Amino acid sequence: MPYWSLYLEGQGFSYLQIATLMATIQLTKIVAPSLWGYIGDRTGQRVRLVRFGSVFGSLFFAGVFLEPGFYGLLLVMLVFTFFWNAILPMYEVITLSVLGKQRDRYGKIRLWGSVGFIGAVALVGGLLELVDIQYLPWLLLPVFAGIAVSAFLVPSERGERRQAAPAGSLKAIMTHPAVVAFFAMNFLLQVSHGAYYTFFSIHLEQHGYGKLAIGLLWSLGVLAEIGMFLVMHKLSRRFTVRQVVLGALVLTMIRWSLIAELTSVLPVLIFAQLLHAASYGALHAVSVQYIQGFFGKHHHGQGQALYSGLTFGAGGALGAWLSGFLVDGFSTSAAFWGGAAAMALAILITWRGLQPPPEPRHDP
Repeated sequence: MPYWSLYLEGQGFSYLQIATLMATIQLTKIVAPSLWGYIGDRTGQRVRLVRFGSVFGSLFFAGVFLEPGFYGLLLVMLVFTFFWNAILPMYEVITLSVLGKQRDRYGKIRLWGSVGFIGAVALVGGLLELVDIQYLPWLLLPVFAGIAVSAFLVPSERGERRQAAPAGSLKAIMTHPAVVAFFAMNFLLQVSHGAYYTFFSIHLEQHGYGKLAIGLLWSLGVLAEIGMFLVMHKLSRRFTVRQVVLGALVLTMIRWSLIAELTSVLPVLIFAQLLHAASYGALHAVSVQYIQGFFGKHHHGQGQALYSGLTFGAGGALGAWLSGFLVDGFSTSAAFWGGAAAMALAILITWRGLQPPPEPRHDP
């Protein structure tokens, strides 16, 4: 993710084309996780579906090497991410299912995804100082192969079918005012991240930062995220869900404002990246538990998929696309100011509508 926009820029695509291609990564999250989540809930074969998605996602990514042009690459990324975006939501459900009542330990497991991100970003950033950005897809191949292999190391489930859910129960959950506020807040959160995931690397490059420095700054954000995952169980005992969410949203708004105006001041930029602990770490950890609390065992998979689709998918895609217009018409800084404006609206919605989730019920 940190280098893909730079790769697309190196291929000669315009800022609006880059935004459209980056939005594609988020766009398939609207449909794919819900479809795979439904199949996972119906069959109980989530581990096998993760294996299927990782293998076929890797195969379709190989279409990048054909250098198919803008529309061809758009198609490749649509098909590739349709499989790829199915993996993480199902892994979340598998993890929480195994943890049961020990769900506060989720962060200590999830942090290893962050460790992998840091290692990959630092290694690839160092290599890109030695080789041209056009070789990025070749550097990604071993990562895809490793994910596909590791998926086969996770033990398979017994494949028990779920019991039939009460009629109309999913609709009742989705129309609950607190759930509506939750999804609206997360939608705007991901809209605000559109500029970050699409143009942060280009923004840094415009301010004179090299590939390795860009990678290290991305990694710093994820390092802060790991720290948050490690202490999240303590924060959740000390503060209410409402307090954690509101605090994290305010810090996220501050973060985008600092990146918009003070990128050239390295200490300020480092501080802004450390705020990733709030803008992703705290809010994601709360959200995953929120889904489990409100959607329960009958709809947990679909709830996780809806969270991925409506927020990371629709919100992330819209945010990436809108940031493309702001960068094309104004500057990369304007895109981050747009993200800060989205956060101001999210704070208002959360203040008025967010309620704590019910405790998940576990059958004996």
